[in-house]
Amino acid sequence: MRIFKVILMTLALFSGISTAWAQSVGGGAFGQDTPHIAARLVAESDNPAPGAGTTIAFAMVPEAGWHGYWENPGDAGLGMSVEWTLPKGVSVGPLRYPVPETLLISGLMNHVYEGPYAILSTLNVARDIAPGTRLPIRAKAQWLACTDKVCVPQSGDLSLDLVVGDGQASVAARAQFDGWRVHLPRPLGSEATYAIVNGRLRLSVPFPADAKADDIHLFPLAEGLATYAAPQTVERDGDHLLIETQAGEGGKGGLIQAVLRTGDHVGFLLTARPGQVAAASPPGIAWGAIFAALGGALLGGLILNIMPCVFPILGLKAMSLARAGGDERTVRREALAYSAGVIATCLALGGLLLSLRAAGMAAGWAFQLQDPRIILGLLLLVTAIAFNLAGLFELRGWGGGQALADKGGMAGSFWTGALVAFVATPCTGPFMAAAIGAALVLPVAAALAVFAGLGLGLALPFLLLGWLPALRRRLPRPGAWMGRVQKILSIPMFLTALGLAWLLGQQRGVPGMTMGLGAALLLALALWWLGGRQRAGRSGGLIVLALAAILAVGTALQLPTKAPETKSEETVHFDVSKLEQLRAANKPVFLYFTADWCLSCKVNEAAAIDRAETRAAFDRAGVTVMVGDWTNADPAITRFLEQEKRSGVPFYLWYAPGKDAVVLPQILTPATLTALVS
Repeated sequence: MRIFKVILMTLALFSGISTAWAQSVGGGAFGQDTPHIAARLVAESDNPAPGAGTTIAFAMVPEAGWHGYWENPGDAGLGMSVEWTLPKGVSVGPLRYPVPETLLISGLMNHVYEGPYAILSTLNVARDIAPGTRLPIRAKAQWLACTDKVCVPQSGDLSLDLVVGDGQASVAARAQFDGWRVHLPRPLGSEATYAIVNGRLRLSVPFPADAKADDIHLFPLAEGLATYAAPQTVERDGDHLLIETQAGEGGKGGLIQAVLRTGDHVGFLLTARPGQVAAASPPGIAWGAIFAALGGALLGGLILNIMPCVFPILGLKAMSLARAGGDERTVRREALAYSAGVIATCLALGGLLLSLRAAGMAAGWAFQLQDPRIILGLLLLVTAIAFNLAGLFELRGWGGGQALADKGGMAGSFWTGALVAFVATPCTGPFMAAAIGAALVLPVAAALAVFAGLGLGLALPFLLLGWLPALRRRLPRPGAWMGRVQKILSIPMFLTALGLAWLLGQQRGVPGMTMGLGAALLLALALWWLGGRQRAGRSGGLIVLALAAILAVGTALQLPTKAPETKSEETVHFDVSKLEQLRAANKPVFLYFTADWCLSCKVNEAAAIDRAETRAAFDRAGVTVMVGDWTNADPAITRFLEQEKRSGVPFYLWYAPGKDAVVLPQILTPATLTALVS
């Protein structure tokens, strides 16, 4: 059928645009006089080693407006075909295509490359070929070059002249091939499941819930599995991606393979077997999911009020209501302003979170706490609030700052609500995690409604106190007890400050945490000085406010750019040279390759690798644990896996002192690992 479509396109070319054809093909066959997609055959190493070989590539460069095709080109087009002429003792592996793009033309879906791309293969050299032997590599390649209006078949006689040697590659060649490898689909560690029901293809792909995936599209390798131009719906279901589309005609069933795009020219090669797959949600508004998420957000926000960083501020606002007496108008206006501040901040944070995720960032709730400068600012703010509650100074000395804890009018209540919502984001209570997770996959309007529900739940206690006089009458009358309660409320705020300092240390190491605590100490000394002046009837709040700003900015500029890596002989990041050094020193090494998107990797780590008995056994034997993280495409890891004849993760190797590597099974137990050193 595809050949028929290409023939029709070619006939249309002859009948309707003969002039364009003449200009395109010139006088040579297959348009060789005008290479709309220029092709070169290049090798990573000009001196492949016997018994190993090298990687070779067809480097393709389309003209502007032209495109080439993936191995399954879609509804129209043709992939590359190659006829090899090779010397004795040399063989080549299958062609490996990068993750393609989609191009919809007149209702036909094409799987294409609209910019420079490379199709890779492995050149294998027999062990018995002597160094210095010349290897003439010849390839007759055919491919199709198209625009959105015309197609031109092209071909080329491409050649390489290599010499058997040590297999070394130049820095420039290694960098070029590494750039191409990044765009090859990486094998997914776990099998997927698919089902075809009522003409719909449903596919369940194991993919951890926190692994990044954007611009998802399924490219089947076999014809007949799916209707290429049909829309594809994608949902997250825990640690699975559910993909649904219209099934194709003529599919053979059984074991299938496909490429799953999860980003810009990056993706995974997956294998799927027939099985049971849950149906994806029908298009339209899922009101049940929206109301469930909204209810969870409301309850989650309500529970946040008892968190250590929120409850003290809420307690102070409640005491301000007790002092307000019977002025209903003032109380209700402050309650509304406080609620508006909470809800507006939750909406702002939620909207920014949705924008970041739409831009391709793997951001989650409390994303702002990933920035150590914001953590530092919160640390100083919470420190000031804690010392105010402890009675070290009065907020009125800041010049209007009393609004954070006293009845400072509507503006003060609004900013108190904003502060409460901002410092509450690190906390996640019951109902809230599921609600926020649902919000991230709902339509934008529904998602914002969920975030507003979270804010409403957080503001609800103060709102009820403001609008229900019966509840407010149950509050104790103002008196000396309020000062004692205020001091008690300082304790959870001090604990919150310690938690923020710890979080700063997690992000920027001990130096970052030390700088944060030092800034907090200097601020506390300034507040102590301010408190002394206040008791003497003098001011000084503006001086302290300026000092706090200088402390915050100065410390933020001096924070380390990243946390220092913890290095030890037991755990190191994958590095080929480091591995060779350890082996040369007769050190035992356990090397494993993992990725955040590999479910079986994470299961093995939790069940066997990160176990106390395994660590103890490795420590006693002096084993170095080396980790290769392939979450993001790492060319060094890709090369190593290729050399080991592996295409994906998990992959586990054991190097006993003075011995070659032993490949361990892909399902590990603590006994498997401890037996290595027993």
